[in-house]
Parts: sequence; C-alpha cells; structure tokens
Amino acid sequence: MKYAVDNKEQYTVFRIEEENLNSSNAPTLKSELVLIFQKGVKNLILDLSPVKFVDSSGLSAILTADRLWKELGSFILTGIDQPAVKKLIEISRLDTVLTILPTVDESIEYAMMEELARELNADPSEDEE
Repeated sequence: MKYAVDNKEQYTVFRIEEENLNSSNAPTLKSELVLIFQKGVKNLILDLSPVKFVDSSGLSAILTADRLWKELGSFILTGIDQPAVKKLIEISRLDTVLTILPTVDESIEYAMMEELARELNADPSEDEE
C-alpha cells in the first residue's frame, strides 16, 4: 500500500496514495493506524484525496481509526472528492458519525482548535473553588 505520513507536533496527516481502499490494502492501513496511535499521536487526519473506490474493508479501517482516536483526540476524514466514495460514506451513514472536512488545511485548523479546546477544558484552575 502506498501512503505518505506527515508528522507534526500537534497532528499527523496520513494520505492514502492509492485509487482503491479495499480488502487487499485495508489490513495494512489498519496496522499503520494502530502503530500511529501507539506513538501517541493525538490528532489524525486521514486524507482520501486520491481514493476513487472504498469497499466495506476500507470502511472498517476508517471506523477503526475513529474508534482509536475517540478518547485520545481528533480523527478527521478529508479529501472525499470522488462521487463513489462520497456516496458510500453517505449510504453507510458515516457522514453522521465521522468528522469530515473538505480539505487538509481545514482539517488542520479543526484539529488545532479541538486541541486548544481540550487544553482549556483540562485547565486545573477550573477545579479550584
């Protein structure tokens, strides 16, 4: 499976560089996502820009990432530009469950805002009376 990973301090962008996300490469994606999670990356942006087709195995890999990052930080799906991919996400109703943004830049901004909000909410001075 071809992919690119861009690690930054506050987030990681994982870009799938394949036209298909299916049963032949979804297990590799799941494994890579677990490794990134184990490294403590708080915010993951999964960029599907080059992807033209996703099957149920691909959806399962995406849901695995969402489940992993639920408690740790933010999982953002971006680059759903192809009609077939967009339709599958909508039919499976994942558009109501996942955070989906149009571009990587918007996803980075969202991740940074979410990180800031978590930091503010974790402020111990709020607990003082």
